[in-house]
Amino acid sequence: MISIKGNKMFWGIPFIGWLILVAVTIACKENPSHDVFEFPDQVSYNLHVRPILSENCFTCHGPDANKREAGLRLDVASEAYAVLKDSPGKHAIVPGSSTESLVFNRMISLDPEEKMPPPSSNLQLSDHQVNIIKKWIDEGAVYEPHWAFVSPKKTPLPKVKNKGWAKNEIDYFVLSKMEAKGLSPSVMADDLSLMRRIYFDLIGLPPSPEVLDELQENGLKPEAVIDRLFKSASYGEKMAVAWMDVARYADSHGYQDDYYRTQWPWRDWVIHAFNKNMPYDQFITWQLAGDLLPNAGKEQLLATGFNRNHKITEESGAIDEEYRVMYAMDRTNTLGKAMLGVTLECAQCHDHKYDPISQKEYFQTYAFFNTIAEWGIEEKNPGFSKKSPAKYPLMEISNKDVEELLQFINMPDSAARVNRLMAGMTKGTNYNSLLDEANVLKVAVMGELDSTRNTYILERGAYDAHGEKVEPGLPASILPFPDSLPQNRLGLAKWLFDKENPLPARVFVNRIWQELFGVGIVDTPGDFGLQGNLPTNQELLDWLAVDFIEHGWNIQYLLKKIMLSSTYQQSSIVRKEHLMLDPENKYLARFPRLRLKAEEIRDLILASSGLLNMEIGGPSVKTYQPAGLWEAATSGRGNLSKFQLDTGKYLYRRGLYTFIKRTVPPPSMMLFDASNRDACEVERLKTSTPLQALVMMNDPVVLEASRVFASQLLKEDPNPEKGIGYAFYSIIGRKPDEIESKILGNHLTSFLGEYREDRAKAKRIIEVGKYPIMDDLPVAKLAALAQVITLIYNMEASITKA
Repeated sequence: MISIKGNKMFWGIPFIGWLILVAVTIACKENPSHDVFEFPDQVSYNLHVRPILSENCFTCHGPDANKREAGLRLDVASEAYAVLKDSPGKHAIVPGSSTESLVFNRMISLDPEEKMPPPSSNLQLSDHQVNIIKKWIDEGAVYEPHWAFVSPKKTPLPKVKNKGWAKNEIDYFVLSKMEAKGLSPSVMADDLSLMRRIYFDLIGLPPSPEVLDELQENGLKPEAVIDRLFKSASYGEKMAVAWMDVARYADSHGYQDDYYRTQWPWRDWVIHAFNKNMPYDQFITWQLAGDLLPNAGKEQLLATGFNRNHKITEESGAIDEEYRVMYAMDRTNTLGKAMLGVTLECAQCHDHKYDPISQKEYFQTYAFFNTIAEWGIEEKNPGFSKKSPAKYPLMEISNKDVEELLQFINMPDSAARVNRLMAGMTKGTNYNSLLDEANVLKVAVMGELDSTRNTYILERGAYDAHGEKVEPGLPASILPFPDSLPQNRLGLAKWLFDKENPLPARVFVNRIWQELFGVGIVDTPGDFGLQGNLPTNQELLDWLAVDFIEHGWNIQYLLKKIMLSSTYQQSSIVRKEHLMLDPENKYLARFPRLRLKAEEIRDLILASSGLLNMEIGGPSVKTYQPAGLWEAATSGRGNLSKFQLDTGKYLYRRGLYTFIKRTVPPPSMMLFDASNRDACEVERLKTSTPLQALVMMNDPVVLEASRVFASQLLKEDPNPEKGIGYAFYSIIGRKPDEIESKILGNHLTSFLGEYREDRAKAKRIIEVGKYPIMDDLPVAKLAALAQVITLIYNMEASITKA
């Protein structure tokens, strides 16, 4: 019936309608972001000109001296204004005169030999861009320092018309942008939706029906809810999920043989640090340089496991120095992306082509990590690599340590530890090598060499191509490294949190904003440099960054400030006028609809069904996945060559604890855009594919949880129809409306009829998963209700934060 109506409507569109449709389609293809090119009254270098030059010109006329053409540099005012070396008497840019500026003349030239960018580059300036350059030059060609390399300042709150809407300072900045674009805020979200939003953002779990009932009885008090959830141990688990991506945490070493590693106690520390609301500056300092702190204890040493989470080879015959250099480069690049939001790795082989970071400065930064007492490959015997779950430098953690110092570590008994380490192994050299490691829990941490190691610029980034010798230092364009600081990782950490450093607070605040709203104020969270996108609201970002610093880098304070704003508490219902004026919701006139993360989808399913194991910390667990994946992608060696499913309560742990083997990461989580942890990631891709729907319909986690949930409901009331409403309430966070109840009821009737006729089919439905089946329940009823619950899990609303 729907198809027939659709066909009638399809063929009934008048011819003029088709013309309009074609025109709109072409326009959307030409301008997919729906941007309207507004010509500014006054052209700003940072806002309007620099993005054009960076995209089209800086590759050949930017910071990289080795690739610079004709000796012309356009990213520095003094050089752009100077007399051209190859054209005496002429200037690339003459402030106030585009007609005398060779850059502009080359841009508008029709001669392919003269035109810039050259046709061979496949780059072409639009008329709008050319006119922007012309107007900027005619207005005086005023250069401005890159916004992200200037320390943030609090600006006065902007004036707004609708003052009554603002709950705190954030709303003034957001509303100002909205009003400038002709937008108005959405109404506040209803209490049930807002409660579910807060729960997922702070603990990554849905509110229980009992919590929702209390809410409807007493009303929502957001501040009280936030304060209560901060005290939940689940808060630390939720916050740790994003940090695992940043820290490239995994449960295997990576590379060919991909052996098991025991870094999970470091993950326990991260959860603990978030739960005690450790200030962000301390959180980072301990991870970068905890071993160098005065009177450093075992907890500070454990925190440094952050920079030992990278991939490590155990391939016999690998070149030791090549891999050792690779590890130090990984730490350097992680510092750039995670803490500074700049692409340091682009200066690894040559000067950065866009940002003012030289190759020398890259290796000065690298020097902080080049003195670690590690090998590229540890050898047990010459030519034979040592198989171990933790590489030197390392720390050993005893039961006594856990009892007295590191109580936050969830330590399994020694038999369980040995079983995990030796899983799938048989007698042989590698077996004996691992057996030697099995008695004590070991974690790779940071530690300095007893002697110094010189650092050199590595020509072309090659490990054995030593160039100029360099001392530890950092990019001066961000903040010069002062002589007063020690030239070690502790000095690096102090430099990071210097009040004049323009980046760390902005970068972290932006990522917290991204966690809550799906997109950061800067939507390139790993690149605040010249190729990164401009902030949609720089005044807001800077205000939040300074406020964060003023309040002692307090993460919970920052979260609470944002979550108590009207901006955060808006409805996510899309209005037609919003969609027309701001289709990407850049100006936040509504709350975005966001699919839950891979880990949160799993947690929702397990929590709502009553299966979730709430145990905090401990080793990672191997959960359901298609048979044969590990075996098909292995060398045949090692303790992870064969997949061994965990059993009992360990099958039902939170997504945070899912075992990540780097060469074969968990498939269902990868399909929902989880990180494979090969390298530091500060933003997950957002994809929508048919495979995601197939996972939700067929994953054993979903089917088993549906059956267990159905069993509990039928045990309480044998009428399956009564269980549907409670299941919907538990999963979606609200009660079904009349239409939804009718649709679900019809499906129940259909499934009941099908399974009463085909008992074998019903039995196959309820046999999925390892959780014991309640044999005293009618098979057809159980299978039918389980299928309806699976249908609820597959609703968009169930896996969406809105």
